[in-house]
Amino acid sequence: MKINEIIVVEGKDDTTRIKLAVSADTIETNGSAINKSVYDQIRLAKQKRGVIVFTDPDYPGERIRKLINEHVPGCKHAFLPKEKAIGKRGLGIEHASVEDIQEALSNVYTVAEDHESSQQDWKQLLLAYGLLGGPEAKSRRKRLGDQLQIGYANGKQLEKRLNMFQITQETFEKTMKQIIKEERSSE
Repeated sequence: MKINEIIVVEGKDDTTRIKLAVSADTIETNGSAINKSVYDQIRLAKQKRGVIVFTDPDYPGERIRKLINEHVPGCKHAFLPKEKAIGKRGLGIEHASVEDIQEALSNVYTVAEDHESSQQDWKQLLLAYGLLGGPEAKSRRKRLGDQLQIGYANGKQLEKRLNMFQITQETFEKTMKQIIKEERSSE
């Protein structure tokens, strides 16, 4: 599987693992203290070939994703569910299987550069589908994030991601109905 875009990862172990899964070039941020030259590399890569941000499914990875989006808006994003990134020595892309990396990279989202102006108010839908408060909220948000391949998010961040990645209400509702159907069939 060949990826034309340049993949932004956190470190060299991520690069090594990515190259086992796909043919691609990477830029390493070396953690969340990203310096100006790395932002410049990412900016140039976006102009020339496009960029896919593929960070670990943890707080530092989300922070890096947010910082890149602030400095270089409009990048594509790939997400790996947390349970697919757990290894004997920690959590990260470097612990994921080749197949899981390939799947994540085949389902990328682009952040709309003007997503602030076209935001939908999701609060009522999130409440109606039990994604805010309640005993099932966290597990439902996790399942929704996994199925939409936008990663796990708390309630506030979920609303932001749905807008950022331009998830339609139709896609959201179809996915939630499937999640609820699966919950009921497993009872």
